[in-house]
Amino acid sequence: MDISVIIPLYNESESLPELHAWICRVMKANRFSYEIIFVNDGSTDNSWEVIQRLSKENENVRGIKFRRNYGKSPALYCGFKAAQGDVVITMDADLQDSPDEIPALYKMITEEGYDLVSGYKQKRYDPLTKTIPTKLFNATARKISGVKNLHDFNCGLKAYKKAVVKNIEVYGEMHRYIPYLAKEAGFKKIGEKVVRHQARKYGSTKFGINRFFNGYLDLITLWFLTNFGKKPMHVFGLLGSFVFFIGFIAFLWLIIEKTINLLSGIYGDLLTSHASFFVALTAMILGTQLFLAGFLGDLISRNSDRRNDYLIEEEINL
Repeated sequence: MDISVIIPLYNESESLPELHAWICRVMKANRFSYEIIFVNDGSTDNSWEVIQRLSKENENVRGIKFRRNYGKSPALYCGFKAAQGDVVITMDADLQDSPDEIPALYKMITEEGYDLVSGYKQKRYDPLTKTIPTKLFNATARKISGVKNLHDFNCGLKAYKKAVVKNIEVYGEMHRYIPYLAKEAGFKKIGEKVVRHQARKYGSTKFGINRFFNGYLDLITLWFLTNFGKKPMHVFGLLGSFVFFIGFIAFLWLIIEKTINLLSGIYGDLLTSHASFFVALTAMILGTQLFLAGFLGDLISRNSDRRNDYLIEEEINL
């Protein structure tokens, strides 16, 4: 199979027939063998009924229905797991991504040798309240991830070699950082293609301003897990040892000072009457706790076997 098109969606029943017809026209014109995998992320409208009808009209349509809303990353994870095409294309269901971009994306993967190609919506039809935070977010993502040639990490229109989607784990809200995940998995040839951004035709956006705050938190999490996920002791152990050492030196200095005073016949106040004694003691306790946190983190080391367990109510052609 040439192409798998994965479309995560939430309450997009109005746009699905038009999007399906558009994709089919592109596939037929280019003689691609293909599948369209709609992942219904707990929609409350009749999106699943539309997908069922499309699957009866077109045997290339497949569907996954979540029992509740999990988010875009879980939808992509399940779509990636089911995909059979040599090239995997992801796009949003709201008609803001153009299926006409598929042939060029396919060519960049199959002929130009890219592992992953991300769309870049250079000209957007979004308000400034969305475009300005997006630019700041992408600048930060480029700096931290080391993927410096991408302008739009969060663009839903992307193309991948099949090997990429089968060797990365997308969970939580990490869909924004798939290029980063691919890079860390050893897929180095990551490219970008300027794509057309279309104004939303039906409904309203399902994402609020909180996605930018979540995006930064996820980026910090991913950076930490990438660099220290399998060795948390290198962070907490080092920090804990440093804090404990400072507290111990301060405590030792107080003991030595008190001993010298006693030998000189100067009795003075008790050690416990000095604030510095409690500061030193607190530092030693905190250092011990940080060290133990690193030790426990090493034991756990991201080994949850239920991270990507999602309740799927129904499937079509899978």
